[in-house]
Amino acid sequence: MTSFHLMASVATLLTVLGLIMVLSASGAHSYDEAGSPWSIFIRQLMWASLGLVACWIALRLPVRFLRATAFPAFALTIVLLILVLIPGIGHIANGTRGWFVFGGLSMQPSELTKIAFVIWGSHILAARRMERASLREMLIPLIPAAVCALALIVAQPDLGQTVSLGIILLALLWFAGLPLKVFVSSLLAVMSAAAVLAVSAGYRSDRVRSWLDPSADAQGAGYQARQAKFALANGGVFGDGLGQGTAKWNYLPNAHNDFIFAIIGEELGFIGAFGLLCLFGLFAYTGMRIARRSADPFLRLLTATTATWVIGQVFINVGYVIGLLPVTGIQLPLISAGGTSTATTLF
Repeated sequence: MTSFHLMASVATLLTVLGLIMVLSASGAHSYDEAGSPWSIFIRQLMWASLGLVACWIALRLPVRFLRATAFPAFALTIVLLILVLIPGIGHIANGTRGWFVFGGLSMQPSELTKIAFVIWGSHILAARRMERASLREMLIPLIPAAVCALALIVAQPDLGQTVSLGIILLALLWFAGLPLKVFVSSLLAVMSAAAVLAVSAGYRSDRVRSWLDPSADAQGAGYQARQAKFALANGGVFGDGLGQGTAKWNYLPNAHNDFIFAIIGEELGFIGAFGLLCLFGLFAYTGMRIARRSADPFLRLLTATTATWVIGQVFINVGYVIGLLPVTGIQLPLISAGGTSTATTLF
């Protein structure tokens, strides 16, 4: 049970740190938006509590039940992805029609699609492996389903969720031990979809151009990434102190969400940011250790893919905050303010 307790401890530490940093980073924006510095934090706390309840329930669900309900759950999320595209039902934010809004609370169905797909994909590949199915029999249900989900997410359009679902698909193919040509062709397809989506909207193509030439539009498309670098530089080695950062005072857009790592670097310094990355590294190590020691092919594939999915999002988020990658809008798991993302990750 050592690995289980270690994973639970790391996830708890990340969640608590995320809540603290959301409270610190969201006060100004929350006050401007709702007249209270607590509103975003309270929503995040509610979603984190919901995720913990879902995690507690999931730990007690029989594996047979998870596998039996995997496809109906995935099919339901496809229906939700279709519904969210309908004007009047889906809500538009940041140029993407990808949210349902109920009583001021927003829910992103693509987050549910990712968790349903990883469970169903692990079930399909593990079952077909045990049956010694042919390559065609293994790929036919998985690839078309992934293409369908990706197409609906591209239609929103949402670059971050497209990349996240692509990571899950590639991880499933890799850990299932499928031929390298299948993995490479899928990788090329996901990269092509991401590239098309990156240039399909003006503000995304502007982000790519500002990444290639940061000084080209420093006050426009490159402003957010530039302010993130300033925040990291201000933090230095030891940081300005928790709650003492200045970037969150409307200098850095989305400081509590996509760019919360910059606030961590400013307030906790290099030491705090590096410590956070070490926690994620321990998360990845523990996840792979659990996967390697699992006797059930389904659980082995599910655990390894989930760990890769989470760490892949960490790599991309931190990468664009520090300027190594173009901005894609992927959240930092368990840290960024994002209700559905936090709840599904904890699940």
